[in-house]
Amino acid sequence: MATQTSDLLAAAAPLTVDVVRGVADDQLDLPTPCRDYVVRDLLNHLFEVVVNFQALAVKRQVQWAEKPDHLGDGWRDRFAVETDRLVAAWSEPSTLEGVSPGMGMPQTVVGGMALLDLTVHGWDLAVATGQPYEPAPEAVAELHGLVERLGPTARRMGVFAEPTQVPTAGPADLAHLLSRTGRTPTWSR
Repeated sequence: MATQTSDLLAAAAPLTVDVVRGVADDQLDLPTPCRDYVVRDLLNHLFEVVVNFQALAVKRQVQWAEKPDHLGDGWRDRFAVETDRLVAAWSEPSTLEGVSPGMGMPQTVVGGMALLDLTVHGWDLAVATGQPYEPAPEAVAELHGLVERLGPTARRMGVFAEPTQVPTAGPADLAHLLSRTGRTPTWSR
């Protein structure tokens, strides 16, 4: 990635942490733009991403099949702590070298995937729970190339849906990025 991954994560993480902190307990069963996920499911997924991508930064394999419930007592504060650990894990320059043994992709791509999840799922949670969200512009700009690169495989694997149409979106804005992941940028519950 052109800008250091840790710098982009450091810019994006607090914005998503703020959204997570703003999720009320009575909003956990609300729908989200992510098909098949309510807010609770998406929070658990994002928690799992934040924890597992710490291990991926140091080239350890992770288990995605385990689906623990991370939303016990103090989960908002724990999410903030784990997100700080994610940023710190990717700040070591060697994290970007080589290929991830767990993912089989260049480490630069793996770090970008963590950034993509923080940014896009930050938006997903914000719109699902009626919160404002303005992503880090430098992250959005960087993620367009990653989504272009991952798009065909991600669609085949069911991670992205087919791109949606956004007639008013510019090529480098959030709406365009969301549409390329198969989201409808005007989604509302």
